[in-house]
Amino acid sequence: MITFLELLVNGISIGAVYALIALGFVVIFKATEVVNFAHASLLLAGGYLVARLQPVTGFWAALLIGVASAAVIGALVEFLVIRRADVASHGVLAIVTIGVDIVLTTELTRQIGTEILALGDPWGDSVVHLGPVTVAETRVVALVTAAALITLFLLAFKYTGWGIAMRATAEDAETASLMGIRLGRVSLSAWAVAGALAAVAAVFLCVFPTPGLDRGTSFAAIKAFPAAILGGLDSTTGALVGGLVVGVTEALMTGYQNQLAFLGRGIGDVAPFLVMVVILLLRPAGLFGTRETARV
Repeated sequence: MITFLELLVNGISIGAVYALIALGFVVIFKATEVVNFAHASLLLAGGYLVARLQPVTGFWAALLIGVASAAVIGALVEFLVIRRADVASHGVLAIVTIGVDIVLTTELTRQIGTEILALGDPWGDSVVHLGPVTVAETRVVALVTAAALITLFLLAFKYTGWGIAMRATAEDAETASLMGIRLGRVSLSAWAVAGALAAVAAVFLCVFPTPGLDRGTSFAAIKAFPAAILGGLDSTTGALVGGLVVGVTEALMTGYQNQLAFLGRGIGDVAPFLVMVVILLLRPAGLFGTRETARV
C-alpha cells in the first residue's frame, strides 16, 4: 500500500507537469486551430537556457530568463513562420510546425551533445515525508507550482480581456474579427504563453529524481500529447484531467512493470498512448472536447 501511495503521489505530481505542457497544446489550438508539433522544441529550449544560465545568474534569475526566452521563441515562430505561411489548411500548418520542431531540436541537441545538464535548483535531492509516504521535494513543488499556474490561467481565461478574446476566437474566429478582436495578436500571445508554460514544465522534468536535461528531454512533450488529445484539444479542463490521467498511468505502470512483465518492457512509456487510443475509440473528441456536428 505504501508503494502504491508513493507511486500515486508521484504520478499526480508529474501529471500536473504534463498538464502544463498539454495546456500549451490547447491554448494554441483554441487560438489558431493548429496542432503545434513544435512544442517539444520550445520545452527543450526553455530547459536548455535555464541550465546554461544558472551557473552565471543563479537559478531564479535563470528561470525567469528561460521562461521569458521560451515565450519569445514561441512568439517568433508564430510571427515569422506560421503567420507567413500562405496556406489556409490547418493540416498543412501542423506539418509546418513539424519542420520547425526538427530544425530547433536538431540545433539544441547539437549544442547539448552527450552532456547531462544540471539546472541548479534549490531543492536538490531533499525528500518530504507525508506519513509513511516518501516523496521528492521537487515533486511536491512541481505539483503546487503547476496547480497555481493552471488556476491562474483558468482565471485569466475566464475573466480578463485576453481570455475573452481567446474564447471568442475559439468560438468563431470570423465573427470575433468582425467584432474588432485582432486575431494575429491573439495567436501571437497564445504561442508566447505556450512557450512559457513549456519552459516551466521543462524545469520540473529535469530536476531530482531525474539526472538533468539531456537530448531526450523533449520526449516529455510527446508524452504530454496524449494528455491533450484524450482530454480534448479544445478544452483547458481536459488538459488538466488528461495530464493527471497520463501521469498516474505512467507512474503505476512503471512502478509495477515487474508484475506486468508479460506486457513487455517499457510498458510505462507506452501506457499513456494505449489509454489515449481506448478513450478516442469511445469519445473521438476526447473526454471534454467539443463534438462537431455535421448536417447531412
